[in-house]
Amino acid sequence: MRVLGIDPGSRITGFGMVTVAPNGGLTYVGSGCVRCASGSHLQRLKTIYDGVSEVIHSYRPDVIAIEKVFMARNADSALKLGQARGAAICATMNHDLDAMEYTALQIKRAVVGSGQARKHQVQLMVRSLLRLSAMPQTDAADALACAICHVHYTVGRAALAQGMRIIR
Repeated sequence: MRVLGIDPGSRITGFGMVTVAPNGGLTYVGSGCVRCASGSHLQRLKTIYDGVSEVIHSYRPDVIAIEKVFMARNADSALKLGQARGAAICATMNHDLDAMEYTALQIKRAVVGSGQARKHQVQLMVRSLLRLSAMPQTDAADALACAICHVHYTVGRAALAQGMRIIR
């Protein structure tokens, strides 16, 4: 299974791809960011859509895992972030891929073990879990964490369906 994680942002959208072996082991495939040049918000949405479409075309994932957006500080920022997420989801749907959504709390809990983990802790765990030689940039690490979260939830559900006991 090939899982593409997406961390949506109105200026920088992170992406990260992992593959899953039959035994549940993870392999890093690639990661990066879709960066929006300064310009109108509508132009940035097009850049996100086009960038995510290009990533999907290049990496050929089986499923997309995308972070649910929650931002309570500023309503305008939350709306722009939601629109950026929508552009990424539209790109996913136009490639006939399933998309799974996870909250930041679920992602941090699956990768670090605590829903209160800080970004640097997420970066360190992503580096460790994927055996990376260098620290991934923040947005790419968040996207990889989203992909890892999907794998953990999927493997966990499959094990439960087969009657296995999961020890955490």
